[in-house]
Amino acid sequence: MALIVHLRTVTDLRGKGDRIAKVAFRGLSFYTRVLENCEDEARFNESFRWPIASNVDGNEMLEIQVFNYSKVFTNRLIGTFRMVLQKVVEEGQLEVSDTLIDDNNSAIRTCVSIEIKYQAMDGTVGAWNDNEFLDDSNRSENDGAFQFETDSLLSGHSQGSGVSPGRSHQSLQSAERSFRKAGKGVFSAMKLGKIRPPKEDHKGKDEPAILETEDLDRKAMRLGGGLDPDTISLASVTAVTTNVSNKRSKPDIKMEPSAGRPMDYQVSITIIEARQLVGLNMDPVVCVEIGDEKKYTSMKESTNCPYYNEYFVFDFHVPPDVMFDKIIKLSVIHSKNLLRSGTLVGTFKLDVGTVYSQQEHQFYHKWAILSDPDDITAGVKGYLKCDIAVVGKGDNIKTPHKANETDEDDIEGNLLLPEGVPSERQWARFYVKIYRAEGLPKMNTSLMANVKKAFIGENKDLVDPYVQVLFAGQKGKTSVQKSSYEPIWNEQIIFTEMFPPLCKRMKIQIRDSDKVNDVAIGTHFIDLRKIANDGDKGFLPTLGPAWVNMYGSTRNYTLMDEHQDLNEGLGEGVSFRARLLISIAVEILDTTSTEIMSSTDVQTEGIQNISENVTGKIEEFFLFGAFLEATMIDRKIGDKPITFEVTIGNYGNQIDGVNKPAMHKKKKEGGESDEEESELIQNSSEDETEDDGDMVSVSSTPAMKPVITDRNYFHLPYFEKKPCIYIKSWWQDQRRRLYNANIMDKIADKLEEGLNDVQEIIKTEKAYPERRLRGVLEELGSGCSRFVTLADKDQNQAGRTKLDRERLKFCMRELENMSQQAKTIRSQVKKNTVKDKLKLVQNFLQKLRFLAEEPQHSIPEVFIWMISNNKRIAYARIPSKDILYSIVDEEMGKECGKVKTVFLKLPGKKGFGPAGWTVQAKMEIYLWLGLNKQRKDFLSGLPNGFEENKALKGPGLQSFPPISLTYTMKQIFQLRVHMYQARSLFAADSSGLSDPFARVFFSTHSQCTEVLNETLCPTWDQLLVFDHVELYGEASELRDDPPIIVIEIYDQDTPSKFDKDPGKAEFIGRTFAKPITKMSDEHYGPPRFPPQLEYYQIYRGNCTAGDLLAAFELLQIGPGGKADLPPIDVPTDSEKGPILPVPMGVRPVLSKYRIEVLFWGLRDLKRVNLAQVDRPRVDIECAGKGVQSAVIQNYKKNPNFSTLVKWFEVDLPENELLHPPLNIRVVDCRAFGRYTLVGSHAVGSLRKFIYRPPDKNANNWAIAGEIVVNMEPEPPVKKMETVVKLDATSDAVVKVDVSEEDKEKEKKKKKKKGGEEIEEEEPDESMLDWWSKYFASIETLKEQLRAQEAAAAEAEEKEDMEIAAEGADVKPDESPMKGTKGKEKGKEKTKAPKEDKKKKNQMTEVMDKKNKQKIDELQVYNKELENEYDNFEDWLHTFNLYRGKIGDDDDSVTEDERIVGRYKGSLCVYKMPLPEDVTKEASFDPNFGMFQGIPNNDPVNVLVRVYVVRATDLHPADINGKADPYVVIKLGKTEIKDKENYISKQLNPVFGKSFDIEATFPMESMLTVAVFDWDLVGTDDLIGETKIDLENRYYSKHRATCGISQSYAIHGYNAWRDPMKPTQILTKLCKEAKVDGPHFGPGGRVKVANRVFLGPTEIEDENGLKKQTDEHLALTVLHHWEEIPHACYKLVPEHVETRPLLNPDKPGIEQGRIEMWVDMFPMDMPAPGPAIDISPRKPKKYELRVIIWNTDEVILEDDDYFTGEKSSDIFVRGWLKGQQEDKQDTDVHYHSLTGEGNFNWRFIFPFDYLVAEEKIVISKKESMFSWDETEYKIPARLTLQVWDADHFSADDFLGAIELDLNRFPRGAKTAKQCSIDMVVNEQELPTVSIFKQKRVKGWWPFVARNENDEMELTGKVEAELHLLTAEEAEKSPAGLARNEPDPLEKPNRPNTSLSWMMNPLRFAWILIWRNYKWPCLGFLALLMFLLFIGLFIYSLPGVFSEKMMDAGR
Repeated sequence: MALIVHLRTVTDLRGKGDRIAKVAFRGLSFYTRVLENCEDEARFNESFRWPIASNVDGNEMLEIQVFNYSKVFTNRLIGTFRMVLQKVVEEGQLEVSDTLIDDNNSAIRTCVSIEIKYQAMDGTVGAWNDNEFLDDSNRSENDGAFQFETDSLLSGHSQGSGVSPGRSHQSLQSAERSFRKAGKGVFSAMKLGKIRPPKEDHKGKDEPAILETEDLDRKAMRLGGGLDPDTISLASVTAVTTNVSNKRSKPDIKMEPSAGRPMDYQVSITIIEARQLVGLNMDPVVCVEIGDEKKYTSMKESTNCPYYNEYFVFDFHVPPDVMFDKIIKLSVIHSKNLLRSGTLVGTFKLDVGTVYSQQEHQFYHKWAILSDPDDITAGVKGYLKCDIAVVGKGDNIKTPHKANETDEDDIEGNLLLPEGVPSERQWARFYVKIYRAEGLPKMNTSLMANVKKAFIGENKDLVDPYVQVLFAGQKGKTSVQKSSYEPIWNEQIIFTEMFPPLCKRMKIQIRDSDKVNDVAIGTHFIDLRKIANDGDKGFLPTLGPAWVNMYGSTRNYTLMDEHQDLNEGLGEGVSFRARLLISIAVEILDTTSTEIMSSTDVQTEGIQNISENVTGKIEEFFLFGAFLEATMIDRKIGDKPITFEVTIGNYGNQIDGVNKPAMHKKKKEGGESDEEESELIQNSSEDETEDDGDMVSVSSTPAMKPVITDRNYFHLPYFEKKPCIYIKSWWQDQRRRLYNANIMDKIADKLEEGLNDVQEIIKTEKAYPERRLRGVLEELGSGCSRFVTLADKDQNQAGRTKLDRERLKFCMRELENMSQQAKTIRSQVKKNTVKDKLKLVQNFLQKLRFLAEEPQHSIPEVFIWMISNNKRIAYARIPSKDILYSIVDEEMGKECGKVKTVFLKLPGKKGFGPAGWTVQAKMEIYLWLGLNKQRKDFLSGLPNGFEENKALKGPGLQSFPPISLTYTMKQIFQLRVHMYQARSLFAADSSGLSDPFARVFFSTHSQCTEVLNETLCPTWDQLLVFDHVELYGEASELRDDPPIIVIEIYDQDTPSKFDKDPGKAEFIGRTFAKPITKMSDEHYGPPRFPPQLEYYQIYRGNCTAGDLLAAFELLQIGPGGKADLPPIDVPTDSEKGPILPVPMGVRPVLSKYRIEVLFWGLRDLKRVNLAQVDRPRVDIECAGKGVQSAVIQNYKKNPNFSTLVKWFEVDLPENELLHPPLNIRVVDCRAFGRYTLVGSHAVGSLRKFIYRPPDKNANNWAIAGEIVVNMEPEPPVKKMETVVKLDATSDAVVKVDVSEEDKEKEKKKKKKKGGEEIEEEEPDESMLDWWSKYFASIETLKEQLRAQEAAAAEAEEKEDMEIAAEGADVKPDESPMKGTKGKEKGKEKTKAPKEDKKKKNQMTEVMDKKNKQKIDELQVYNKELENEYDNFEDWLHTFNLYRGKIGDDDDSVTEDERIVGRYKGSLCVYKMPLPEDVTKEASFDPNFGMFQGIPNNDPVNVLVRVYVVRATDLHPADINGKADPYVVIKLGKTEIKDKENYISKQLNPVFGKSFDIEATFPMESMLTVAVFDWDLVGTDDLIGETKIDLENRYYSKHRATCGISQSYAIHGYNAWRDPMKPTQILTKLCKEAKVDGPHFGPGGRVKVANRVFLGPTEIEDENGLKKQTDEHLALTVLHHWEEIPHACYKLVPEHVETRPLLNPDKPGIEQGRIEMWVDMFPMDMPAPGPAIDISPRKPKKYELRVIIWNTDEVILEDDDYFTGEKSSDIFVRGWLKGQQEDKQDTDVHYHSLTGEGNFNWRFIFPFDYLVAEEKIVISKKESMFSWDETEYKIPARLTLQVWDADHFSADDFLGAIELDLNRFPRGAKTAKQCSIDMVVNEQELPTVSIFKQKRVKGWWPFVARNENDEMELTGKVEAELHLLTAEEAEKSPAGLARNEPDPLEKPNRPNTSLSWMMNPLRFAWILIWRNYKWPCLGFLALLMFLLFIGLFIYSLPGVFSEKMMDAGR
């Protein structure tokens, strides 16, 4: 497929000349042949063909530029034609004739005629093939191509690249190489012909000035034709009027002060509770450790689920880098006390940076997973719930509202992990391999070497280096290599850490070992995010083997290094220190493997050496620099000769620079590739020899004595002779890394510039920002596609690491994805979505910047040092990638071969503060870095017109670079600087003002404006003319590319009488500009001349410091001299004498305006020069005109003005953006006609005060007829707009229809849960109080926040889906959800169940809410009330008055301290004359002008009622980490200290107080509410305070005096508290707003203006009687007051506001928050009722009776001594959580052989309970030394444990169950049904609350963890829980254990259940008989038998003898 363009003719050309045309598509340009001596028509008749590899998009563009050709100078652009190819794509062939546009986008007469063909061949895809272009040289398409292809054809196409957007200016070599490849034999012809390709004119690439609306329209019409305006896009439009040419790079406007300045940080950590801690019967303590600081919680006894709720604060004053690298370590320790350190249960680590990078800089209510670092094979050791927040100065942390935590914590869904980190992290080994280092500085040489030399006689290397690696709070070291500048370690340091680790950076340091003190030689940080990717196709962290470069202090060898901090990595390094060869790898561990070492200790071990070539082939690089200008050299340096030194690595360093490395000398032995050879051939030319081996680098310029420019600066008199430097150096060739970074950088730069354009268009309210944004996205898409094409080339296989390969794949995926997304977003950009899409595109910019940062270094950065008197004064650091040469334009560094403006700065800490703001020197320098063999064109980017001067050293010199350049071309110019005005400058004097003047620098010239005294908004209106400015180079180049102008603003200090110095000037700020240039042969006229005034941002250091409105023009003085210059059109009425004012054409067009000023009063004026202000006056000035207020005669008595409104007329520019600032000054009129300045304020923009008459056509209120607003059935829900939810108003209307209420009750009864019928309790009116309202409101607030988050997430998801869907259309075969999207996909999968759960919860909450709506609510604001209502400045504005200098160190620190008072008033600006209909209104009072209907400003007496609800997260004030807070209220001279009611040891105190103060406005109008810390000894400390301006609230139309309730009631908790009823308020408001009404009608109707509201008309009194009333109707109207025509102000509802507490000693950092509100009642109105009682709810006294009936299946722990049988001596222990000291035990059931125990034992736990917060309240002394009791609030949790009793050793813990009394699983009915699931799957089981159920009986399991850390069942307990109130307990008492009253029966225990000590014989008998019954019986039988035998034997002789005797008788 191909696109063919046939260029026929260009007609209506002016004059006679040579013409040439350029046709460009997709970045590939073709030139026509040159048509000589054309007059008004040029007939080209040439065709150009583009073979294309992808279909042409309808949005792509074709561009044709026509030039006047010049053989000598650059071609001049005549005009441009651009065309969108949509029609061509649709029709295939098109003929077009159209006019061209000039460089200001204005149409010109010249016409172009073309024919376009688009061939899309079915089934075939074109490829970039040389033959496509060169096959048929006779074809007409190629007629013009040959001659000029070298310029554009081969933009990297020889490497097989794709299309190339943007300019592609190439050297001859590239073209020649490809012609040779194509075999066309044109090489010699090209060379002999010496054809010089015409340079592209600057307009081809550069952006024209910002377009006016009509230009955009015209351009849009031309580009779009009949297109839909929502698809038109505009290419580059910039806010800069001048063009950025190819030969100069843009200077960086911000002079960044060095990094490393310390800042204030505060880390606050709340340890809430721990769960599932592994271990038996623990006494856990939590240790919080940050850096070296440790803090501990209190110890909790005998629990695995301790509840702490303890708050810790750590304060730091360190640089950000140090802060964010600090590790936060949370450890749980078992049984720690004074004598022993305890055993570690588990730890959790993350760095501060991870927390700071979270949304709102915090983790809130998240669970940290604990793991044991000593045993990585073990699993989770428990969970710790905590809040962690990191606050820097000025950060505002929005703490989510802390209310009762009713929803069960889902641990898995709320883990303390950043988004995207998997919940199950694995252990991993991090291998950091340290190979070797090079280029170390010679430490301590100057002193120690001489000593050693004296003793030993030799000078050895004096560095003993080792490498130290810090990672995740652990430290590893290599061995020390003694006396070595090039140490070789070959060691690896192994860290074992969880993966992914929660710390972002690894710190690698080379240190010098020393017996006294080791010092850092250099430091390098590795950002783990840059060396890994966590996407679907991601990779583990990997790096190298690669060199990393280290930078630090200068290599001056002194004992004391003043910049040692730089070597530690603090601040920007100012010199190369060393480079280190390292690699990093990560291995995920299989913790089940038996071979794994379980410890996480850092190990160091040896590794094998790696080969030299592994990091890439060493190449010879060439760096060239030319110093074109050295100006603005600080005169403090002195006038000694100055030299500049340039270094790259150690090459060029005068002290210890290096020569050619030894390894490089083997070069060229093995030959080189064909491509390299061909490069060498092309680079050689006739006058250049190949061998330049003897070339010696010249790294310093010759010393030169500076010449005075003005009183502040020197310059070096280079004139036409420009010194040069050149350095040869040898580095591993890793250019590909830098090339890829350069491509991405350029895409990002272009994107940033485009986004700035869009913002500028939006800011200046120009038309069509959406078109420009589409153009930006188009450029982004094509840039990303171009990267994918270019980056896929691998010229340099050697030295490619795994990270190189993976990063390339990752970057290509990301940019491809970005390209698709850009395309999709582009189609979604509409006028109303511009701002949203702009934010999305900003994310692309951040991502590009992140991707462009290359973690693996290659060539070190280039340093330029200014040296004077052998001292290094100032430096500049230039990244080598920025000046690196490539033959492909996109890959080339953005400053390579361009003149760069460089500002030198002071090194290290010297650059902090004012010293860092001053310029040390301004350099115009040209730099080029590339391979030595590519260096042929190293001079090509210099401004033309020079001759080379080479060193004379013998033959072969031609190849040597020049040591200086002599410019033979010189142009003379006149510079006209139109300095009109500046605004919002810094205050440099103690008066709070400045005496500013501007100093303008151009080249070596400087001039000053006049000094304007005492102003921050000077209008100089001055023209500065610089005559005879000599600039070197070609005229045309200077036209396109003039040098920059530097404008510095100073404050002129007036000298004191005693000071001889004429007064020094103090620096205020600086800005840069480029002039619009006119050559002598050009016409001076529109559109370029005269130049337009523009705003330039002024910078002071890194901060913005105001704006300058000016214009600059540079006019060439031709042969005719100054006479030919355009005359200066000075206004005739100028009275400035010799000072020239800005000429007429440049100054803005003025119109007559009137400024009306409302003078209300002055407040809080501080003393001036120790004297009080007594008679102040306000002076208003704008554009030289002004008005003065009346003098306040006695400021103390009445600080208000007597005359309210005055006006003055002034001429202001038509363009509102150019309006000058308005200055407000307050002076004190003192005796004898003296005036003293009190303070001043500059109103920078008058826009918000401009009166704009209402548009009659758009008057929506003029609608005929009535609009009915029915509030009864379903209110219109507008949750986001209105503060109180409107669905509440249906309940605000108290419906008295009985049937409705019955229906509600029926509904509730039908509601079933868990299969059982539960009847919801109806809220009892008598039980409800203000706190019921408060807690219900907080629930609503949390719901709203959740709903907003859900809506935002849904919208984002929807957008992602749209983008994905559109992406799928673009590329159906490939998923667009790659890279980052893949992550999100994974995330969505893991979060899905959680979200379902949340949705279910939300559904149930909504159901509950509907039922709960009986409780009226108020509005809880989680910010200050005035922030919600625009500071209540609806008609009365407050202007802060400033005096005093702005601080040097940190500009915002002293902002509040500089405020010396406040001026109250307002302004109204309108164009004269005013429309008649305004002045002819009926009640128009001409004395008040536009300020009609404002109240009287006489003093008014007011009753101020301050309600203080509670404070949260107070900063600890005592050593114990707590505070004893109390409230102090100050208003005027009244101060109320509530000291006696301090709350002991509490950081979240509930005050619940109201204070009444009588005050007189305006004298007493600033209310201060402070929280102090009570101290027994010494003064009390201020914790924090907040200030409220009551006056603005009082007079505001938002009616902030007393908030309007949600509903009207005359009794109960929600009684109406305003002395005026709703009807009275409504009548008063209607009268003030001149609104017709209210008209109350029958049937509950009220009409206000043209709105009719419906509502209820009945109300119940205290006796339940119903009365008719209109109050509900009136209240309904008040709730919708902002919708009433002409009213438009939302009324403040009944509310509680949350205000931050600040402490002047810690400015900008919140010290806690206070919840409060203020009511105000005028004393001349009826008195209000008593204050609402908001005193803290007293906890209710309860008694919990727990009867332990039986246990079963308790594990048997003991072995019997005699029988070995298992048994247990069971007893049960119980306590209410947190009250372990009140634990109670049953008696012991001895010798249970089955695990069965019988107890019938009663525990009795009395406790105090807060129902609303669901917390038990305990008051106890913390220790024996405590002064008073501390109140604790803990969850209501009952703990039951089963134990085995032992007599001589400690009892054995068997198991436990913990029951949350608010929600615990219902007990099983039998022991069999009781299982471990009741604990493990607790969330899924139905739960009961003892506070609702009152009595519960059942079986519950005892559980414990076994050796494998798994839960196991250890027994079952049958228990009965019975909850009684204290009164009920008193009425029916019960005894402990089995005692009276209400005794329990003795348990029926088996006989075995006896203690052997009590009854040993019985115990033994039972034991022996039970176990040995049959043996005993057998034994007895045997015994009887033996006894019988014995008796038989015994009696046998007697019987025998008797028988024998008998026989003998």
